[in-house]
Amino acid sequence: MTIHTQLCDILQVEHPVIQGGMAWVATAELAAAVSEGGGLGLIGGGNMPTDVLRAEIRKAKTLTSKPFGVNLMLLDAHIEELVGVVLEERVPVVTTGAGNPGVYMAQMKERDIKVLPVCPSVALAKRLERVGADAIIVEGMEAGGHIGELTTMVLVPQVVDAIEVPVVAAGGIGDGRGMAAALMLGAAGVQVGTRFMCASECTIDDHVKKRIVRAGDRDTIVTGYSTGHPCRVIKNKLTRELEKLDKDGKAEELEKMGTGRLRSAMRDGDIEWGSVMAGEIAGLVCEITPAARIVAEMVAGAERALAAGMDLTGGHSAPSVVPTAASS
Repeated sequence: MTIHTQLCDILQVEHPVIQGGMAWVATAELAAAVSEGGGLGLIGGGNMPTDVLRAEIRKAKTLTSKPFGVNLMLLDAHIEELVGVVLEERVPVVTTGAGNPGVYMAQMKERDIKVLPVCPSVALAKRLERVGADAIIVEGMEAGGHIGELTTMVLVPQVVDAIEVPVVAAGGIGDGRGMAAALMLGAAGVQVGTRFMCASECTIDDHVKKRIVRAGDRDTIVTGYSTGHPCRVIKNKLTRELEKLDKDGKAEELEKMGTGRLRSAMRDGDIEWGSVMAGEIAGLVCEITPAARIVAEMVAGAERALAAGMDLTGGHSAPSVVPTAASS
C-alpha cells in the first residue's frame, strides 16, 4: 500500500510529511534533506534577518531540486520584508503562524505559491479557508514551542468536519503510528517538528539533540501562561524560574527573562538556561538519524499500521480504512 493523499498533489511531494519550520532549527540543510527524502522541508523564517532568509533559500535550491518551503511568523516586526524575499525567490510553499496571511494571499497566488497556515482552532480554520489557504495545518497543544489549548486528537477531526481544504495534523506526531492515527482522523498529512530536530542534517547544537533523545514522557512543561503566549519546552533551570514568575503573574519579567533563550539553546547548546522548545513526542525519540530515514520509517510504519488495523486489545484486526491514490 502506498499512502498518497491530496496533500501530495498540492505540494508535489512523494509523501504527505511536512517538516516543521522551527526558528533557529530549520535551516536550508534540514529542509533540503527532508525534501530529498520525499517530504516537504521548511526553512524557519521566524525572526530571521531578510538577507539571511534569502541566503538560506538560495542554499536550499543548491541542495535540492525538489519543492521546499519557508515558515513565516506574521507578528515579526519586519514581516513585509520577509514576505518580499519569499515572493522574489518564488519559494514553492509558505506556511504561516501567529496570524492570518490573508493580506498577502493575492501576491502569493500570483506566483503560484501554496499557502498553509498553522491553526489552533476550528473558528480560525474556517477564516483561513475563506481567505484562500491551500490547506490548513492544525496544531495541538502537544507540540513544542507556542501552543493553543486543544489537543491534536480532539482538534483535527473537528476541523476536518468544518472545512473543505485538506487538513495537516501537527503536535504529538513522531512515528508511523502517529501518522496513521492522524490519517484515520481525516488528516491528509502530518507536520513533524521535534523528531526532525534529531535528524543528522539538523544544525542545532548536539547537546540539544542528546537532551531530546534522553527525554522521558513527562520531561516537557508549558510556561508563559501569564503572558497569553504559552510555550512548551523541556524542563531545565530556566523553566523553574519561569514557573515562579508565571505563578506570581509577573508576565513582563517572564517575557524579559525568556528573550534570546531559544537561540542560546539551539545555537550555543545551553540546555539548562536556554529555551529547549520540543514537543511531548520527545519521549519517543531514541536516536539521531538522517532525515530521509525518518521520513521513510514514518511512512512505512504508517502503512503497516493502516494495513493491519488495531483492535481494542492492542492486537491486530482487519483494516477498516486504507488510504488509496489521491485520497484525502
